[in-house]
Amino acid sequence: MTSRRDPFQPRHQFARRRRRPIAAAATAAALLPTLFSASACGGPADASTNGGDLTVMTWSPSGTGSADRPGMTALAEAIGRDVNLKGGLNGRRLQVLTCNEHNTSEGAKACAQRAVDAKAVAVIGSYSQYGFDFMPVLERAGIPLIGGYGLSQPEFSSPLSYPVDGGMPALIGGSGRQLVEAGCKAVALVRPDTPSGDNLLGYLANALKPAGIKLLDVKAPEQSTDYTAVARKAIGRDEAANCVTSALAAEPTGNLLDSYRRLNPRNTRFASVIGSVQQSVVDSTGGDSGPLAGTYVTSWYPPESAKVWDGLRAVVRADTTGGHTIDVSDPGVQTTWVAYEVFRLVAEKVAASGRQVTEKTVTGLLDSGESIDVGLTPPLNWGTPNMLPSTESPRLVNTWVTYQVVKGGRMTLQQPGFVDIRWVLTGGRPPA
Repeated sequence: MTSRRDPFQPRHQFARRRRRPIAAAATAAALLPTLFSASACGGPADASTNGGDLTVMTWSPSGTGSADRPGMTALAEAIGRDVNLKGGLNGRRLQVLTCNEHNTSEGAKACAQRAVDAKAVAVIGSYSQYGFDFMPVLERAGIPLIGGYGLSQPEFSSPLSYPVDGGMPALIGGSGRQLVEAGCKAVALVRPDTPSGDNLLGYLANALKPAGIKLLDVKAPEQSTDYTAVARKAIGRDEAANCVTSALAAEPTGNLLDSYRRLNPRNTRFASVIGSVQQSVVDSTGGDSGPLAGTYVTSWYPPESAKVWDGLRAVVRADTTGGHTIDVSDPGVQTTWVAYEVFRLVAEKVAASGRQVTEKTVTGLLDSGESIDVGLTPPLNWGTPNMLPSTESPRLVNTWVTYQVVKGGRMTLQQPGFVDIRWVLTGGRPPA
């Protein structure tokens, strides 16, 4: 009889193997105790005047178009209001400041400087493509970035960055391996015509090369209402075992799907990565009767329906969202949740050792090599021995992804647990 046990429920050990189950999420009762939220870069200019309160910041763009991630800052504020009722973080209040970085380098630097001025002990779960601009500001002040979304190279190279996921490199490399296992013979990558899009090609090529699969590079504008020419190039002759994977943002991917559906390919299989496709995109494009039916999706995390997200759902359902709609299937929202859980556990460990929670003690514990296991990813460890052997992305320590498929209108697990694609990211060979 087949077991119906949730593959993301706890196990006692984490064996290093190719596929890995993850532990259960912390329950709502173990959420961050007492956070005080101040929004829109608000709050006091100097947190040291607040009677020993701790201050953290979360930023993301809003009001800019397809780059917007307002759910990330809204969740940070909701966490603050929700857990503010529960008595304090190790006896101290924690202020959650949020900031709109406007999807500009100036905005990113301004948010980072705001964190410095507020004497933040960490920036948590933020979204910006301008790492080259904001990381130096944080580095000069010694403020760690915990769980950035992973859009820029400094997030995977700065010694003060602690990413909780593998960013786009892990997603696109994982998508390649998912398509190899699906039997694809040719893969077209639809990706932004940008320098960051250029970087994706190498990771996908590494994933496909051992199987001898042909790779077609299809550059696409970041913003367009008509992707017909792009979709036609990706589909090509629509031969058997032809596959297309999209690495565009969610809104452009939706527009690409409109063109893809009109061309009505018979043999080509569509695939994508989380952030380009998520449950809300599946719903908006028709669910099981839409073009995403049967689509393969590579993600950093378990599906939104998994029990490990119960704590996140509880906060979003509570009267703490300030009227904001927060999409719990959004990977930015999920990354923010994971990052706050990491910070909570780190703060507890620091306090348990008898030390004050400061930017220095937080980074000290994160650098110590002690694993941080919040049950939402495999245990995270930023100690030197766990660094990725890469000059560009040494901080990319979470090389695990999940394989999902759209079935019955829902994003569901294609197979249980996590898949380690570390070898893809280092240009190695697949394990025997």
